[in-house]
Amino acid sequence: MKKNILWRLILIGSTIVLAAVFFLPNTPLFGQMPEWWKKNMPDKGITMGLDLQGGIHLVFEVEGEKAVEITTERISQSLKDIIAKKKLSADITSIGMLITVTPASMDVRKAIEDNYPILTPVETGTRIVYKISDKEAVNIKDGAADQALETIRNRIDQFGVAEPTIHRQGTNEIVVQLPGIKDPKRAIEIIGKTAQLEFKLVDDSAPVAAEIPASIEPGEEENLLKKFAEKIPADDEILFEKKVNRETGAVRKIPVLLKKQAALTGDLLKEARVNIDSSNFGQPYVSISFNTTGAKLFEDVTAANVKKRLAIILDATVYSTPVIQERIGGGNAQISGSFTMDEVKDLAIVLKAGALPAPVKMLQNITVGPSLGTDSIEAGKRAGIIGTILVVIFMVIYYRLSGVIADFALLLNIVLLLGAMASLNATLTMPGIAGIILAIGMAVDSNVLMFERMRDELRSGKTPRAAVDSGYHKAFWTIFDSHVTTLITAAVLFQFGTGPIKGFAVTLSLGVAINLFTALIGTKTIFDIINSRRDVKKLSI
Repeated sequence: MKKNILWRLILIGSTIVLAAVFFLPNTPLFGQMPEWWKKNMPDKGITMGLDLQGGIHLVFEVEGEKAVEITTERISQSLKDIIAKKKLSADITSIGMLITVTPASMDVRKAIEDNYPILTPVETGTRIVYKISDKEAVNIKDGAADQALETIRNRIDQFGVAEPTIHRQGTNEIVVQLPGIKDPKRAIEIIGKTAQLEFKLVDDSAPVAAEIPASIEPGEEENLLKKFAEKIPADDEILFEKKVNRETGAVRKIPVLLKKQAALTGDLLKEARVNIDSSNFGQPYVSISFNTTGAKLFEDVTAANVKKRLAIILDATVYSTPVIQERIGGGNAQISGSFTMDEVKDLAIVLKAGALPAPVKMLQNITVGPSLGTDSIEAGKRAGIIGTILVVIFMVIYYRLSGVIADFALLLNIVLLLGAMASLNATLTMPGIAGIILAIGMAVDSNVLMFERMRDELRSGKTPRAAVDSGYHKAFWTIFDSHVTTLITAAVLFQFGTGPIKGFAVTLSLGVAINLFTALIGTKTIFDIINSRRDVKKLSI
């Protein structure tokens, strides 16, 4: 056997073995493999898309106006510090997207506009009212949508959903598809939680603190806030902590009077982990640690407020109000409460992934049932199997032995395609199955082109060996051109398409690339083996 034929056989054999190894996790045999194999070899394989195994399709709207309001509030707090440092006198308040400054002296205006040129005055006189410029507001909204997209992606990655689809739609919408999800409600709560972590000092020294009841029934929060609205200091607010009786399960709400200004926020968080408190009946809690800046700030806050209570707040809900016993160095703290293990895990996920820059509102929630997925799989299988069988029979009847060789290339194409998809951990969708079937059709088309060229050469009087070589040579560029144009189309679909369209583009691209290998190398190798072993007088074609 010629050396070049041997190398081609080794190449074909190697690709088949690799394809089998990568596809193994999708077979029952993988469960019987030893542990060392599972740890060191590919273990994911091909995953099924939303339309094949069911799951949820969600569309969220990022509330961009809220992002602008949050930015306005932060600027307002920063301006108070700037005015205080410059020893100027001015009352600064923010409502919605407006910042009001009274009185509006020239020194105050200069200090504000020098530090925040993005602020635009909308009202002047004895007081001045600022708002963020329209151009900057657009940038904030766009940035909020991008940041929300990344935050949601991080949360879903940590939640452990295989092959999710997450992308922006329009200016402020985010589409999330979670195939095979078993607990949709929990997933939705994790995705939509704002996760704004704050540390605020409890104002036990205010006169009204003694009048606030120790606890209230759930549902009475609004009445309590109305009752004490006039008595609460301007820089204070009331938030609530939930307490659950372990024995009875009864829920009470604990009103807590807090300073509005956060002493520390979650954007300085470095790590959030789940731990178990062995001294408290194995109660789970979240252990958190701050980055270098946060650790220094946390140490300063605790040093300045020994014997005071520091509330830990997530999304305007108080989780705990521990008393600061001493200066706390190292930047470590914990969030404890009446948590289940799942609640603690979810809390750690949203803290680790970061807070959403603005609230998100669910616009669409569609659950794809597993029965739909099963029907889709069966329909795809039937279409693929029937189409393949018909093609195989046609090729054998029409091209005889050469048709059998083409069928071998077709089988090799399918094996390598499945292996390639498994190696990329690709997601198989119904459009993806359509891409596979289309690739199979192109594989057959390539062989038809070569066989017809070979027939023409045989009619012109050439020997079988010369007809095979000439047929492959003359058909090469036609096949190559058709496949390259298809690859370009698939690349465009992948670049600009979303979800299932990308799945179609991936399977089509892989199928086209593999088809070039099987058609131009696989079948040619078999013909060369036949022609090298004996003097072939007639080609069965």
